[in-house]
Amino acid sequence: VQLVESGGGLVQPGGSLRLSCAASGFTFNRYVMSWYRQAPGKQRELVAHIGSAGGATNYADSVKGRFTISRDNAKNTVYLQMNSLKPEDTAVYYCHTITYETAYWGQGTQVTVSS
Repeated sequence: VQLVESGGGLVQPGGSLRLSCAASGFTFNRYVMSWYRQAPGKQRELVAHIGSAGGATNYADSVKGRFTISRDNAKNTVYLQMNSLKPEDTAVYYCHTITYETAYWGQGTQVTVSS
């Protein structure tokens, strides 16, 4: 199983970014996919997750209405569209899944929101 994130960077408050996570090594369309984040000095927290078919999503209260998780099962890719970004969204963002009762993480992509 391999998860590779991309799309992070530096953005001003109020701006937008779209993260991508390319998955391989498992049957992507059978598994829930999630995005987590970890800010300096804080615990890793769940941002959003999406069901295997893409119809069921859930978000942390802190990002509801601003972030959208989606997936393209034909491309084995999950996305996180982040709008109206705030400085407190600054963190390393990780892609995550659990397959065969084992948790897998990507290497993370840094998102920095600063003027």
